[in-house]
This record gives sequence, structure tokens and C-alpha cells, in this order.
Amino acid sequence: MSTASTGPSIPTYPHGEPTTPSGDGTAAYKRVLLKLSGEAFCKPGGFGIDPDELHAIGREVAAAADTGVQLAVVVGGGNIIRGAALASRGGFEQATADHMGMLGTVINGIALKETLEELGRPARVLSAINLSAVAETFIRGRAIRHLEKGRVVIFVAGTGNPFFTTDTAASLRASEIGADVLLKATKVDGIYDKDPKVFKDAVKYDRLSFQTAIDKRLKVMDVAAFNMCLERNIPITVFDMKTPGHILDVVRGANHGTRVTPGGEAG
Repeated sequence: MSTASTGPSIPTYPHGEPTTPSGDGTAAYKRVLLKLSGEAFCKPGGFGIDPDELHAIGREVAAAADTGVQLAVVVGGGNIIRGAALASRGGFEQATADHMGMLGTVINGIALKETLEELGRPARVLSAINLSAVAETFIRGRAIRHLEKGRVVIFVAGTGNPFFTTDTAASLRASEIGADVLLKATKVDGIYDKDPKVFKDAVKYDRLSFQTAIDKRLKVMDVAAFNMCLERNIPITVFDMKTPGHILDVVRGANHGTRVTPGGEAG
């Protein structure tokens, strides 16, 4: 077992600590876009970055990358600041609040990158806004080159524009890099017909079509994100990020959560 210089102890990987994809054939996909919400970086109901949660999600991401999949990650920033909530309370223009939210994703992305590097997994942070002192500026060809070299690529600052969510950023980046699937790791174990925390009779979907998700206004992702994945024929899997091993399992093709596809049947 290796121990980080700061923070909790970090175990080695089952296949060692590779610096390039293992190519062991255990991944179900060649290239994946993983969307992590800001809540991945803090304890439930918490705020900021919790060291234990950060190392836990880092180990999950590193284990998934160890399968040999080309792994890109889009991070949210809700644990740092929620731009939409700030704007809704008055005093801030939406565009200003959204730019503040983008900076929150940068903080999370840098933290994840450092954790992955500490684990022996090479990673790069690519930003949609110019932050050359702390991140590379997003260039599509550069992102793909990093992926081909076995580096985890972490996309931050959303799309670089206000009025767009990080879910839309995830669908955009998935389209740009030619991802086989978009994996949305969230705090619920799939998509329900209504909020399962409010309604005890909420029904979970195992499979769902994009059109049904859009027509029923299911709010697990915004309509722009659904539409982009529909147009590019990129399936989406929505699953619980806090269950240990789920990210690795889904990369290997496990049927956790809800699968959204162009022709998927609701139910």
C-alpha cells in the first residue's frame, strides 16, 4: 500500500500503477465521457472539497482508467458555487454568476488532476476559458492526443459561455472527442418519473428513449444536453456515483442506473 504525503492512505491498483492504458480488454468502450457533479467532491449535504471524498472519487476514476478506456471527465462546480442559485437571489447578473460557477469547476478539476497524479495516473486539465497559469486551453486535437496517450482528460469551465450547464458541456465535449457513451454520475441511482426523495411511488426507468426523456421533461439533464446526444447518437447512462465501484462497473458495461438511447423503451 502506498501512502500520499498528505491526506488518507491510497491503495495500489489491482493491475499495478500504469502510466499508459493497460489494454487488458475489460472496458466495454474505447472512449468515454464521464460527467461528475460537484457533489462528488464533498460529503452529502456538504460544501467545498472534502479530502476523503476527493481521494475516494479519484480512486474510482483511476480504477476506471486502468481498464484501458480513454477517459475524459467533465466536472461540475456546485460544491463550490451555484451560479444559477446566486443569480436567482438577486444582485448578480446571470452571466456573471455563471462565470463564477465556471471557476468553481476549475477548482474541482485541478483537485481531481492532482489526486490522479498522486495515484500514478497521468491527467491533464483543459479549460474552456483561458487560464494558462493553471490549465491548458481546450483544443479538440490536443484533448484527443492526450486521450490517445493514456492520460485522463479533465474538462473544466463548462462550455466557456454563460447560460449553459455543465451537462450541456458534457454532451458537447462527448460529441467533440467522439465518445462512445456519456456516463453521468450523480446522487441518485438512475432516472425516475418524479423526484424519488419527494414521492415514495416514484418509478425508476431501466431504459429510456431520448424523446421520452425530453417529452416528459425529466430533469436529470437539460434538454440541450439530451438533444445534442440524440443528434450525435451518443447513449447516456445515469447512475449513482457514491456506490463504490460503480464507475468501474459502468465502464465495463454493467447495467447500473438508467440507460438513455435513441430507440430505448421507457420502463
